[in-house]
Amino acid sequence: MLVERPADIKRAIDYALGSWPDAARIDAGRIGLYGFSWGGYTALAAIGGVPDLRKGLPNCQTSSLRACKELEAGDKPSGPVVHDPRIKAAVIVDPYPVFVFPTENLKGVIPIQLWSSDPAQNADGLSGCCAADVKDRLPSKPDYHFVADAKHFSFLATCTSTEAKEIARICTDAPGFDRVAFHQRFHAAAIAFFRTHLGEGGTR
Repeated sequence: MLVERPADIKRAIDYALGSWPDAARIDAGRIGLYGFSWGGYTALAAIGGVPDLRKGLPNCQTSSLRACKELEAGDKPSGPVVHDPRIKAAVIVDPYPVFVFPTENLKGVIPIQLWSSDPAQNADGLSGCCAADVKDRLPSKPDYHFVADAKHFSFLATCTSTEAKEIARICTDAPGFDRVAFHQRFHAAAIAFFRTHLGEGGTR
């Protein structure tokens, strides 16, 4: 997964710019990437971050992540981590896992908007765990947003009533946190960031 996800991004962009019937609608110079959680890890890798994928990483030895168990078992990645310089800006939310990135390997210098949930809501083991750590280790200062009272899953779309019953862990926010109102602000900020760094342009 640690290798395949960044490669998937490159393949998706290759297809969108090449074989996709509407490829002509895309401006190849204005490609942005959004990544949440594992997608945040994927974004960091795709824009130039180089994860350390070897046995014996301190935080991996005690982690329940399947990827860590594979590394600790001596399984070797299927290939190199693929970067894609066509990506010109990225919005990254609660990237996970980030302990696989040594500071010296976080060399992506494209504009980044970085969002963090609140570590005070960390009963899920994910909220507020990672974005602040990445913020201080990036080579250039990102557009950083800390969201008080947000849980990790508060960044996912607002749940339907059925989803709220069936997947309460993902759908339940902290008392007083308004996911609908937050997403209005969140979406507006992300779109404004992309427009600032990718331009308005005539294609979408």
